[in-house]
Amino acid sequence: MITAQPSPSEVNSSFLGPVLLMKSAVVDLEAGTATVPLHNGKLASGETVWSILTDVTDDNIAKLNGVPFSAKLAYADVGRATRKGHVEQDGTIVFNSGKVDFSPVRSVTPGSAPNFFPPKAAQPGSVGDANYSPLVKLDNDNGVIFNMPMVAFNVPADELNKMCDGNVDYSKVEDKVVRICPRDGTVTLKLTLGYTFGKPIFYLSTEANDEAVAALEGATYTPALKDIPFSLEDASLGEVAERLYTFVNGPTGIDNPFRQGLDSALSDKGSHGPLNVLGGIPTINLDYSPLWRLFPVKWTADAIEKGYRTKMTDAIVIEDAGERGIIESIAGGKPKPVGFIVNCPVVYRIN
Repeated sequence: MITAQPSPSEVNSSFLGPVLLMKSAVVDLEAGTATVPLHNGKLASGETVWSILTDVTDDNIAKLNGVPFSAKLAYADVGRATRKGHVEQDGTIVFNSGKVDFSPVRSVTPGSAPNFFPPKAAQPGSVGDANYSPLVKLDNDNGVIFNMPMVAFNVPADELNKMCDGNVDYSKVEDKVVRICPRDGTVTLKLTLGYTFGKPIFYLSTEANDEAVAALEGATYTPALKDIPFSLEDASLGEVAERLYTFVNGPTGIDNPFRQGLDSALSDKGSHGPLNVLGGIPTINLDYSPLWRLFPVKWTADAIEKGYRTKMTDAIVIEDAGERGIIESIAGGKPKPVGFIVNCPVVYRIN
């Protein structure tokens, strides 16, 4: 968690929050949604692709499009993790490959109380093929990588325009879509609430490299993201993903102000999220990436017996608790990544 330079908020107090991190988004804090530009492209084989732009590896292009800049996302050009494309003369983005099936019905069956996690069964609501990744390197832009999650595939504009009123057909679009409207050039997506360094943050959750994680997140299962390296240290050469902590057995109860974790989210039947804890984001750290390595952790039996269990909101505090043996990885030992990668672009830092 060490960077070579001061964090932006150390030299510019205006970054302390609240901050709209994705300038292209219109955020409704009460509804917990973000309305962003909808991009119309196509596959080389001709099918229509509807996507959003959330992050770019070039600072100037990021500013031009009102999205966060992520330098280390450049390390994602490995295996199938980044697909290829180009921009045609009329401005159409053409993706070489990568399809998503949005027809599955998302379902999660919680485990038996009090251990609601892991779920007994989990089916993601959308599934990418072997070549789909939200990351694309466009030939026209000298190798710049764009984070462009797909929200609908092979659906004509007139069908999607029927969903402009918010009456969404989830067999045709991503499960986080609240409203999609090609004639307006926008799509509204449900945001996820979490924390970063003690501060609440809204982010999108669009892809995961594990079926159960994708189902829990309401995201697209994306096998190609398994090619992302996940075990490198923070800010090391080649490290693509930041760290995100998700608790398994945090406090439960929908009215409990200290509720947190997967047991809580599953026992609430998905009405409230797990309140994950993110590492570095723009305005706090320089090593932001929209890709996150999941550090699934749990409170130890001894910590629970002693009454230590509570809501945690700071990655450094979680690491300290891991050093002291209060929490541990679901794989045993200190907190660590276990292979799960999620695509969670940040949108709005609340304070």
